[in-house]
Amino acid sequence: MEDKLLIGTLVILAVLMLALMPKVIKGPRFTDRIVAINAINTMITASICLLSRLHRAGYLLDVALIYALLGFTATTLLTRLLAADRRKEEKEK
Repeated sequence: MEDKLLIGTLVILAVLMLALMPKVIKGPRFTDRIVAINAINTMITASICLLSRLHRAGYLLDVALIYALLGFTATTLLTRLLAADRRKEEKEK
């Protein structure tokens, strides 16, 4: 029963990730794209944790932790680049 619940949750997460893809590709603003990518990264991390439980493979939790740290670092870097770009534009005006 637990396996069916985990698989169902993984399917739901996959559908939600696919639903966010148009926001990542088109997103009206760059910040919307960053938020959508961050949400997808969070869902991927949750999916890896669920797969760890499903396959009873503890090493996948380490993979999920590393992926979460990389996702956080990438989001922070993109945000800093965006902020620096906006400061540069304000100084030019």
